[in-house]
Parts: sequence; structure tokens; C-alpha cells
Amino acid sequence: MEATVAERGQITLPKEVRDALGLTKGTKLTIEIDHGKVILRKNVRDAIARVRGRFKLPDGETTDDAMRDLRGRAPGDPVEP
Repeated sequence: MEATVAERGQITLPKEVRDALGLTKGTKLTIEIDHGKVILRKNVRDAIARVRGRFKLPDGETTDDAMRDLRGRAPGDPVEP
């Protein structure tokens, strides 16, 4: 895949790349330069900040409980009796 640098230094990422990474309008990217390579990373903190406070847990349920429901028991989790 290729992208061309426009007059103002902008590039358009190919649709396949945007779709594969879930990039949408307004997605923040972190840019790094490593030995002549440009590395783009999704800014995960930005994604988390956008959804913070939008979900309410049922009374008495903790975030750990909700994550366990979604992902299953993690190594080191206490075993339920």
C-alpha cells in the first residue's frame, strides 16, 4: 500500500488500514520516529476518555466484576467458592 504526502504535509491512510485499526474521524494517533520509520499508534487513552462515565454498573457490582463477566477469570483472580 502507498500514500502520497499532500502539499500541506497531510496523507490519507488507505481504507484497508483505517478499517483494520478501527480508525474513524477524530481518532487521535501517537506518532513516533524510529530509525527512519514513522510509527502511528492509536491513542488508547483518548478512546477510554471518550467513553468514561457513559456506562452505569448495577448496584453492588464492581468494575472487576464487569470485566470478569466480559473476559472470564484472569490469572491471579481469587477462586470463587
